[in-house]
Amino acid sequence: MCGRFVVARATSDLVALFDVDVAGESLAEPSWNIAPTDRINVVIDTLPRDDPDGEPVRRLESARWGLVPAWAESVAGPPMINARAETVTTNRLFAEAVAKRRAFVPASGYYEWTTGDGRKAPHFVQLPEGELMLFAAVYSWWRDPRPAPGASPWLLSASVLTRQATGPLAEIHDRMPVLLSAEFAGEWLDPHEEATEDLVEAVSEAATEVAERAVHHEVGPDVGNVRNDSPELADPIGAR
Repeated sequence: MCGRFVVARATSDLVALFDVDVAGESLAEPSWNIAPTDRINVVIDTLPRDDPDGEPVRRLESARWGLVPAWAESVAGPPMINARAETVTTNRLFAEAVAKRRAFVPASGYYEWTTGDGRKAPHFVQLPEGELMLFAAVYSWWRDPRPAPGASPWLLSASVLTRQATGPLAEIHDRMPVLLSAEFAGEWLDPHEEATEDLVEAVSEAATEVAERAVHHEVGPDVGNVRNDSPELADPIGAR
């Protein structure tokens, strides 16, 4: 999966659609060209601090796209925007997050670049009839040892899980996001359970059925510039 995606829905729509109990501050606004380290909205289920055996609280929070492990010394270095489903439970960078802190990222679609015919061509991938994609994700809280004056020391960050591409998506790239099915969305978020290789494998396999419904079309080169952000970026090439 390449490092750009689209969220065309307002945060109020996301709150209603996913039965969110608590909406965080500084939520990300709709964007047609989300890039690494940008703020993204993540849906997570957390347990009440005073009742760890109680009912989970559904939250919509703003996170940095590019996970920063809790033990990291700083946010420096290439942003870890993706985590491979095949190794996420054993990779030191993600193992703790996938065990205890799982999320999904609502998306209207994403961009992927093909390299056939000696040229790179961007494509927009989406589900029919405006259905939202749910990217399986993991998140982490990192404490800045030297926060700026007046700034919160805590940074919420997230990575999107990817797997081998299948169906029509294999035509444009060898990797794709793990697209959560409705069957596994609640189980993936469940904070009462620690993720196992079996859960990750089941969620990854279920993504095949979702990917079979995906469609894609080539778009113009303007999406390659992160400063461009408009609905027209996702239009089929030649539509304007």
